[in-house]
Amino acid sequence: MTNHFVDYKNSDVVLMIGSNSAECHPMAMRWILKGRETRGTKLIVVDPRYSKSAALADIYARIRPGTDIPFLLGMINYAIQNKLYHHEYVVNYTNASYLVSPDFKCEDGLFSGAKVVDGKIVYDTKTWQYQKDGETIKKDPTLSHPNSVFQILKKHVARYDIKTVCQITGTPEDVYQQVCETFCATGQPGKAGNIVYAMGITQHTYGSQNCRAIAMLQLILGNVGIAGGGVNAQRGESNVQGSTDMAMLFHLLPGYLAMVDATKHTRLQDYLDKEVPKTSFWQNTGKFLISQLKAWYGDKATKENDFCFDWLPKLDGKSHDHVSIFQDMADGKIKGFFAWGQNPLVGGPTAAAERKAMENLDWLVVVDLFETETAAFWKRPGADPKQIKTEVFFLPAAFSYEKEGTVTNSGRWAQYRWKAVEPLGDARTDLWIADRLFKAIRAEYQAGGKFPDPILNMVWNYDAPGSEEPDVEKVALEINGYTVADGKALDTFAKLAADGSTACGNWIYAGYWAVDPELKLVAAKRRNRTDKTGLGLYPKWAFAWPVNRRIVYNRCSCDPNGKPWDPKRALATWDGSKWVTNDVPDFGVKDAAGNPIPPAKTAGAPFIMVPEGVGRLFGAAHGIRAAALKEGPLPEHYEPVESPVSNLISKQQVNPVILWRKGDFAQVAATASPAFPYVLTTFRLIEHYQSGAVTRNCPWLVELMPEVFVEISPQLAAKLRIEAGDTVVVSTARGQLRCKACVTPSLRPVKVNGREVEIIGLPWHWGYQGLGSGESANVLTVSLGDANTQIPEYKACLCNIRKA
Repeated sequence: MTNHFVDYKNSDVVLMIGSNSAECHPMAMRWILKGRETRGTKLIVVDPRYSKSAALADIYARIRPGTDIPFLLGMINYAIQNKLYHHEYVVNYTNASYLVSPDFKCEDGLFSGAKVVDGKIVYDTKTWQYQKDGETIKKDPTLSHPNSVFQILKKHVARYDIKTVCQITGTPEDVYQQVCETFCATGQPGKAGNIVYAMGITQHTYGSQNCRAIAMLQLILGNVGIAGGGVNAQRGESNVQGSTDMAMLFHLLPGYLAMVDATKHTRLQDYLDKEVPKTSFWQNTGKFLISQLKAWYGDKATKENDFCFDWLPKLDGKSHDHVSIFQDMADGKIKGFFAWGQNPLVGGPTAAAERKAMENLDWLVVVDLFETETAAFWKRPGADPKQIKTEVFFLPAAFSYEKEGTVTNSGRWAQYRWKAVEPLGDARTDLWIADRLFKAIRAEYQAGGKFPDPILNMVWNYDAPGSEEPDVEKVALEINGYTVADGKALDTFAKLAADGSTACGNWIYAGYWAVDPELKLVAAKRRNRTDKTGLGLYPKWAFAWPVNRRIVYNRCSCDPNGKPWDPKRALATWDGSKWVTNDVPDFGVKDAAGNPIPPAKTAGAPFIMVPEGVGRLFGAAHGIRAAALKEGPLPEHYEPVESPVSNLISKQQVNPVILWRKGDFAQVAATASPAFPYVLTTFRLIEHYQSGAVTRNCPWLVELMPEVFVEISPQLAAKLRIEAGDTVVVSTARGQLRCKACVTPSLRPVKVNGREVEIIGLPWHWGYQGLGSGESANVLTVSLGDANTQIPEYKACLCNIRKA
């Protein structure tokens, strides 16, 4: 999130797309409704289902799953054609004026540079670059040059007029027009529009480009960096933000540093040369990485040995995402697996294939509260335990109320939570389990082993005298960072150094464990409700990374002269002689001598994490930390890999650079397959949580929502002679499941290019374990995913349904 949940009350308009906050993020909905109560906030909900959020909306727009890009690009087109974009913001704070190679073009769904290699489309990105005079990017502040980003964007989105968008998405034209008018009105200086999204945007084969389209719309309207605005991703649970910050994804080190890759990083200098840009705040990457190595390897990490860079595990140039892991498991390449607080045999796509793949494991360790489907895969329905040789270990874990430490919410707030009750029985905290596991592994290496140095010399000093439980505060200090000489906590990442004098596990958390001199508490434990501005910033409540900044890119909240677009929602103001700030500024307000830095010197690069220093309407191939997305520098509509219709905008049916799978993970129905005539989308319920591992073991929740069901429209029910409560069979190219039918007007057919397309909806919280069992919707979903992240396309595939 650029902003945070409480800030939603400052929005003039909220566009909720690919999200259902009323059920999945109730506190987010609380602040939207607070905005409605206090300032008349308008809520637009875009969703295939008439959800609980839609029931609270001022405007509800039904959409066919997988068509978010035309919906969003059409809004950009509407803003440009009707001159509703924030002109001063666009000229000064985006790359709209930058000139692009004259050879760049987009023709029939493919960008310039496309070529076929070994049967696959790959791109040469030379034409996706800026024109330069030496090292200086050429610009046209009038935005009239045909090769300017603005004119390229204008031409690109012109094809997405209202009629075309609605033929693709199935949204009624009058409703779509109302959406465009209402949200694009926030492009007026002094207005604030907020886009809220979640997995309905990301879980597609072009999910990253969906996110790009959202960011571009917000940049065009001047809605980034302001109170009540922003690009606000709502995560799937309360610490998903924290887990990604700590690098739970294979391609990252903590703090979003690029993972070391043996195919291009043979020594520390290789990494610094190839991963550290010359501009943007990322030019400090060397300080962040070397401080991280000092935190992990301590006195053993010296300048002479590259700070133990060689000890880091390294990638092999291949993707090791979720589906790739199970593909390798199926191929016999992976023999051991930890499922730690995750239940992939309910949550993973093409779940039956994943269950089968696990039979190739020699051993499995599951760390969880209850025996999940993953833990019980060897005795699942249809399996023969005698034929499965996997040795399974189950480690009972403490629940969130039974342990303490920080969690980081979607708004980047790291908040300390205290233990309420002791764990039951043999259950232990994750920290205890990790601590004991590492100590046991190290003991084995002390007796001998291959390449023992990283294990034997890892800093592991978290013991708490007189307690079996490791000291969580020692871990927190390491994450926060400290000066090596005296062990004192750092209060900002600005003090990190590349000479080995500082240690820091995660640079973005620097300051969260520093003591607030006024409250005498570490920042993450603060609970002060002071809010002098009334904007809901609450600077003394917990800690927001980075450096307690609540709204990022906040230099954009005022014009180049330092005048706020809206004085009532000001984050920073130049009063003629100095800066007056309500939030931690992400620009310099004073120079090294302590003199105020005037606005003219701060306006040129308000997007400090971007090498260009400005928002990227055109995602140019601009070097380190500025690579274009794999599909191209602009979003373009492609159909889901399984679609009921041909692409109406070009001949390129699907994302041209998808990573195609093999075997059971490659099963896909043909476009407009008569065997699977309906569109299936998945969703979540408020009564159950994620894979249901906990909630399906809570009797009162199982009583409220006892079994899996499928939502279908009254029209489809009448056609198939299905009544509410009937048992039905839902099938796709990958499998089938039995469930009860829920006949509801929440789902209705949409009209796509003149023909009706039925959509059905399945919640995915069930499995074969727990008090309330049933099949997971993910036995039906596709394993193909986004070309950049490999997140699977859970939200759109083809299916059939019949009465059982």
